Amino acid sequence: MDTVQNQYEAVYHAPETNALRDDLALALRAAAFHDFSEGVCNHFSAEVPACSDWFLLNPRGFQWSEIQAEDIVMVDAQGNKLWGKHEIEPTALFIHAAVHRIARKKCVLHTHMPYATALTLTENGGLDPLLSQNAMRFYNRIAIDRTYNGLALDHAEGERIAHAMNGADVAFLANHGPIVCGESVAYAYDDLYYLERAARVEVLAHSSGLPLTPVDEHKAAVAAEQIQQERLQSTLFFESLRRLL
Repeated sequence: MDTVQNQYEAVYHAPETNALRDDLALALRAAAFHDFSEGVCNHFSAEVPACSDWFLLNPRGFQWSEIQAEDIVMVDAQGNKLWGKHEIEPTALFIHAAVHRIARKKCVLHTHMPYATALTLTENGGLDPLLSQNAMRFYNRIAIDRTYNGLALDHAEGERIAHAMNGADVAFLANHGPIVCGESVAYAYDDLYYLERAARVEVLAHSSGLPLTPVDEHKAAVAAEQIQQERLQSTLFFESLRRLL
């Protein structure tokens, strides 16, 4: 057992894991700064570089604004805590473990941020990627999960959510909130930020009561591809948050 624990500790403190813990903690503090947090609920996670079956997760009972790298916990794909000084919330284990294991996503961000969550309450169930330019970046990247089963308090519900994503980077969970995934914390956080901006504009546009004017799908696809080719912006944005926070 000591040998196994030594292995967990070594991976947790490895330079590449330390860097990832820094990034995940920064993303959580940034989300609090941008008003995406909600009490001590919701979770961000990232796959551990040394082992694709392990991931890092924010601890239970902490405001996102206070989280530092040393607070991040390491767990396995079944949701078992491997290393860290804090406890973890059951719903985080069931949702994030399933999305990492089944959808094979490296970074998974789940929030109840207000405008994106508001869209999960509508008949459409999520963002319209044919409206604002910010929304177009998500063209063909969104899954709408129209089933609400209460809190995700078992593996079955987490697995159902992961399968409902069907490989998408962004999922709108009915009457619940969004999940945003990415190949890195910087990319995922950039998408999370612009998802909420796009959702906010859509909600405001609908509140005007005026007819909306979507673009055609070809133009949305072109805009989405252009934005994906400008991912340096994601890195620069994340580094600006590191300087700011």
